[in-house]
Amino acid sequence: MTFSLKSVSTNAPFFLIAGPCVIQTEELCMEIAETIKKIGEDFNIPVVFKASYDKANRTSGDSFRGPGLEKGLEILANVKSKTGLPILTDIHEPFQVQLAAQVCDILQIPAFLCRQTDLTEAAARTGKAVNIKKGQFLSPWATKHLVEKVKCISKTSEVFLTERGASFGYGNLVVDMRSFPIMKEYCDGVIYDATHSLQLPSSGGSKTGGQREYIATLARAAMATGAVDGLFLEVHPEPEKSPSDADNILPLDQLRDLIKQLVAIKQLVAKF
Repeated sequence: MTFSLKSVSTNAPFFLIAGPCVIQTEELCMEIAETIKKIGEDFNIPVVFKASYDKANRTSGDSFRGPGLEKGLEILANVKSKTGLPILTDIHEPFQVQLAAQVCDILQIPAFLCRQTDLTEAAARTGKAVNIKKGQFLSPWATKHLVEKVKCISKTSEVFLTERGASFGYGNLVVDMRSFPIMKEYCDGVIYDATHSLQLPSSGGSKTGGQREYIATLARAAMATGAVDGLFLEVHPEPEKSPSDADNILPLDQLRDLIKQLVAIKQLVAKF
């Protein structure tokens, strides 16, 4: 049976996709998964666990990439089995797609790969839901063609578009709030990635920097547009120990308060 995020979130204020940037250990993944599951239950929010088995796009060749496809999918399968949470992960090459689809409910096309037709079409052929990260170099209007690549192959696959900021000079990103209602015209759901939007690409020399102190600010602003269906957050109990995106990950112990705020904002906006 094909998983449908749209159907499970009909009566919810929004859905949440959350997890560590990259798989470190199964124990850490389980700790995070159990925490976000409980928060989702408390606020009546559908939750999807996200983690990457391989971070193929790294500033430096020396950077940690993860456990790899086989071991990573094994860990994700265990998280799914033990928590019952649906799973999302990144795919990078067409040969990975069928293997990832055996475990994951949502296949994610990374931002830098969003125009890779072979990868997108391979994801579509699985019939799974597809989340496409909008490239930092794309306008919101250009995302229409990304969705069409999936829909022309699979009429049943849900397609989500994720805003994660656009390049603003060197080493900075900016979020255009117009992108949410614009992209909503093309897809089954618009997601805001409040953590990757605060990356400072290649600003840390051999790694990407970030400004996690503004996560709540931008997340509240995005939710206030009324056009956001889902929230994407990378979370970690000790962000400074994450081998990827350490500077823009939300501390896990701050997640509950942020979700509480965002639910209130979304419910208030819905009244108008």
